[in-house]
Amino acid sequence: MIAPVVTILILAFLFLYSAIKILNEYERGVIFRLGRVIKAKGPGLILLIPMVDRMIKVSMRLVAMDVDPQDVITRDNVSVKVNAVIYFRVIDPVKAIVEVENYGYAMSQLAQTTLRSVCGQADLDELLSAREKINSQLQEILDTHTDPWGIKVANVELKHIDLPVEMQRAMAKQAEAERERRAKVINAEGEFQAATRLAEAAEIIAVHPMALQLRYLQTMREMSSGNNATTIIPLPLELLRGFMGTGKG
Repeated sequence: MIAPVVTILILAFLFLYSAIKILNEYERGVIFRLGRVIKAKGPGLILLIPMVDRMIKVSMRLVAMDVDPQDVITRDNVSVKVNAVIYFRVIDPVKAIVEVENYGYAMSQLAQTTLRSVCGQADLDELLSAREKINSQLQEILDTHTDPWGIKVANVELKHIDLPVEMQRAMAKQAEAERERRAKVINAEGEFQAATRLAEAAEIIAVHPMALQLRYLQTMREMSSGNNATTIIPLPLELLRGFMGTGKG
């Protein structure tokens, strides 16, 4: 009597174990009944028919995928290595299981080929300075191709652009020359402004001769303020003008 009861309990436990499934909040279960898709269920408690139903779990969380570095030749014939990161999520679990065998591997291969294609159509300067534009193009192309798979590409970001050593040296020389050019322009602008101010000051002194006398007194004050043994005796400019007039006479 005990053996049949134990057997029934074991069978009941196995039945419940295979029939009852629990999915987390971020998971969905695609149910296949005799090979045909029924629907996606979850989260929470899921009841299956043993030996008839089969469930495949699909994560609905955002996935960050690293794209391996790709050798790219830009439009201006510069060889660089570019890698990126892709953020995507599954929005239709049934399509993600039925339409593609392994959506993670398919996404990785599509991202590599798209990265080479888009970066190969851009110049090196555009690749370095217009990353937002490149990111938008990559995101648009990937999202268009993965939409039939039930996958939404949220964002694509270029991580690193590896330049050849010769190109790095050339860019460093270019940047140095640009800094020197800006320094010379700023210096020339400063000299032009100083000359303009001096010309304006000369015009003011010509109109108001007393301004030259005030400047003369200010210069004497500055010279006498230092710690030196020089003795300065002020000499009126009117006296000098008298001597200059006598000499001319």
